[in-house]
Amino acid sequence: MARLVLFNKPFGVLCQFTDRTPLSSDVRRSSSASVERPAREVTATRPTLADYIEHRDVYPAGRLDFDSEGLVVLTNDGALQARIADPRHKMLKRYVAQVSGVPSSAALAELCLGVLLRDGPAKAQSAARTQPMTWSRTPPVQHPHSTSWVVIELSEGRNRQVRRMLAAVGHPVLRLIRTHVGPWSVDALAPGACSETLLHVPTAPDHRASGVRDSAARTQPPQKQERSKVDRPTLRTRDGRPASTQSNAPRHPHGVPSSRKPRRS
Repeated sequence: MARLVLFNKPFGVLCQFTDRTPLSSDVRRSSSASVERPAREVTATRPTLADYIEHRDVYPAGRLDFDSEGLVVLTNDGALQARIADPRHKMLKRYVAQVSGVPSSAALAELCLGVLLRDGPAKAQSAARTQPMTWSRTPPVQHPHSTSWVVIELSEGRNRQVRRMLAAVGHPVLRLIRTHVGPWSVDALAPGACSETLLHVPTAPDHRASGVRDSAARTQPPQKQERSKVDRPTLRTRDGRPASTQSNAPRHPHGVPSSRKPRRS
């Protein structure tokens, strides 16, 4: 059984269990001597997944940025993690974004047709305007101009892809929330809450072993089938006696038996 954890990540939480990022590496000068000494490395105290999830044997199947919110799926099954996160499996992920301005229908259609990013073209499976999210964020979004909300679905997950795609059509993202990953949703989870379930993940068949057996069967020569003696016709003479398969009579040059008797010497 695989453990599956659904977590509603709040804004400003690292999508990992530890944070070892140094805050400062300044060089301080000793007051008693002119020898420079490096300052003691100060580690960050930003919130991590460990502040919300008690299990340490689960890992995110697709991360969220520090300043993004919403659904994070964690599991202790490596095959299930790859099935969720690997873009080859085309698992849909839905995002709701608060953007600057109001995207036009042409801009939303351009997202679905594809925009060119630094790492290649990218397109959304769907994009449309939507209603604002229900929960508020701390700190709140402050923007001097008008804003609107967009729902967008992707089947891949490159680094900050939604933000870069919306910026490419002229609407920078102010707030980003992931609401769905495949069949799982964040609707029943408050920010910072998580739920746990156990899944039965079927074991994939071992194609390597079957491939060896199939190749061995293909390379084995076919067995020769012996004809039954009953099926062979029996040659008989005119008087009904069985004829010998080998005749001592001289043969005609053209293959016709000769009727002449052999000469006696």
